[in-house]
Amino acid sequence: MRIAVIDDERPARSELGHQLKELLPDAVIDEGDCGAAALELAGSGKYDIFFLDINLGDINGTILVNALKNMQQDAKIIFVTAYSEYAVTAFELGVEDYILKPYDKGRLKKVLERVHVQSRTDKKQGGTVKPRPGKIAISNEGKTIFEDIDHIIYIETHKRGCLIHTAENEYYDGKSIGEFEKRLEGDRFFRCHKSYLINLDKVREVFPWGNQSLGLKMQGFEQDILSVGREKTKVLRQLLGW
Repeated sequence: MRIAVIDDERPARSELGHQLKELLPDAVIDEGDCGAAALELAGSGKYDIFFLDINLGDINGTILVNALKNMQQDAKIIFVTAYSEYAVTAFELGVEDYILKPYDKGRLKKVLERVHVQSRTDKKQGGTVKPRPGKIAISNEGKTIFEDIDHIIYIETHKRGCLIHTAENEYYDGKSIGEFEKRLEGDRFFRCHKSYLINLDKVREVFPWGNQSLGLKMQGFEQDILSVGREKTKVLRQLLGW
């Protein structure tokens, strides 16, 4: 069995790795300290389990879920968090389970047993896929519009809210871009800049732009250049496989 432990806190990684070794002496355990490291490991070979901290330094673990599922279709993903309220988020995103810090060895053992049973079930059934929510509610000009998530090209900050750009329409919603980021977690959206939330499947071009950073153009909006924060460039490259 091959396991990846992704956590930006070294003591937490070491403790989890130690407990895993006691429970699974023959397992190969690799560690990563950020989202970019998780994607690098996912591209290096097949893993059975990813233990993924939610609050990583470069990218939220909930955003990484879909990328890891695309790269490692047979791997099980288990959230690692200090906050129990993320339990609901975990199951909404189709994550197999979650464990709380500080780690309890009994709880960890039960999670591993559950994942082992689920893995055997998936093999018999040919795998299971949790459907994504298809629409998002947008408050626009006094009414609520239910827009297909896949139709959204990108979202940008505007005045005290956001502009939501689709191929055919543009909406203004008074909610912050941070709220939209949370609502679209796990749906191939990435906060490439403090002002932009992009649909990764709608990126048309990426190129050097500014001081050691990148610019990009979105499908249908090739006349506009969106900036990528310098701290986001490595993760974006990994997410796009570029």
